[in-house]
Amino acid sequence: MDTPQVEVSHADGVVRIKLNRPEKKNAFTQAMYTACEQALIAADNDASVSVVVFEGAGDSFSSGNDLNDFLAIENLDESAPPFKFLHTINRVTVPIVAKVNGLAIGIGTTLLLHCDLVYASEHATFALPFVKLGLLPEAGSSLLLPRLCGHQRASELLLLGDNFSARQAQQFGFVNGVVAADELDQHVDNVIAKLTSQSRQALRISKQLIKSPQQSVADRISHEAGYFAKALSSDEAKQAIAAKLQKK
Repeated sequence: MDTPQVEVSHADGVVRIKLNRPEKKNAFTQAMYTACEQALIAADNDASVSVVVFEGAGDSFSSGNDLNDFLAIENLDESAPPFKFLHTINRVTVPIVAKVNGLAIGIGTTLLLHCDLVYASEHATFALPFVKLGLLPEAGSSLLLPRLCGHQRASELLLLGDNFSARQAQQFGFVNGVVAADELDQHVDNVIAKLTSQSRQALRISKQLIKSPQQSVADRISHEAGYFAKALSSDEAKQAIAAKLQKK
């Protein structure tokens, strides 16, 4: 039986989506986009899931799109697998953690803009070489990158397309932490353990609030208040508060 190019596992509230094409540095094919999209939808619809983890097999996260496969798409519109995946990863409410080792090129970088927590090996290398290929930014990166790191820095990344390091990615705002390569697995596992110990409902609603369109402060206070009042009456909140009070 052929080894799947995307491996999906589910245990203890954690769904792991592993890009499993190491011989091609996990370059995305159309089938891989579809598999990732389906895994995200299933995780988002499963109330028992606390977190989704994206990772790559072998020595890279993803080297970007498989260009031969990409050029073979007959109708490159929003119904094509890459764009369906991107709309899905932008829409889901389940928290997403990315574990980045080695190369993270093109979509290997831009999909990180849709993850909630991103951790990278100190040896990770990032790049957005779209213009170098005569292409354009995708995955909402022309909007999300300026928000994260400002107009000039985003222009440097998108217009020049040069490689940049994990430390630079952290400075630019889309990598949370950089650790030694042999510490990456344990570091991410520690983060996952913290997430799975939290209220799943509170995690998802908090993510929705963080990603909500910009509002005035007054409107956001009102928006949060409705969710807060509902959460306060939930069994999860009552149990957590009771446990906290007992420790005092």
